[in-house]
Amino acid sequence: MIRWAIAFALLCQPVMAQDLELTPDWEYVADTVMGGVSSGQARQEVIGAHEAVRLTGDVSLDNNGGFVQIAFDLADGGIFDASGYTGIALDVLGNGETYDLRLRTDALTRPWQSFRTEFVAPDTWTTIELSFSAFEAHRTDATFDPARLRRIGILAIGREMQADIAVSGVRLTR
Repeated sequence: MIRWAIAFALLCQPVMAQDLELTPDWEYVADTVMGGVSSGQARQEVIGAHEAVRLTGDVSLDNNGGFVQIAFDLADGGIFDASGYTGIALDVLGNGETYDLRLRTDALTRPWQSFRTEFVAPDTWTTIELSFSAFEAHRTDATFDPARLRRIGILAIGREMQADIAVSGVRLTR
């Protein structure tokens, strides 16, 4: 009787809300779209046992440049309601450099506007968890509304550097 009661109690536990695994269709973008001279690439690779997209390149500040990026749109370019989530988790492997994670919503009308935070990509596979509250508005008066999420990007930006970061998973977290 006690075993049955324990089994029943375990079955009746509330189900924990699950994270949402995203399936990004990554695209590569560099400052050359604005006349900069940074160079790089994004390619699919298997690194260890992880299938990942790997961003590599040289970030140059010449000619008013300064970034290489991988990014993807959510909901086929429309908006995605992420209001049921509290942040983003990334499974990353890098070269110990600092990278930007940038979010865009439909409230942003200019390419230089974003909600951003930084993280370090260590040289071993690591899960980085970033709360939506860690993102700061950049060059906009808009406030971040996760119900209006449109795009997610990872950038090597703002200083001359060698970019080398691999991402094997992106999740919205609760």
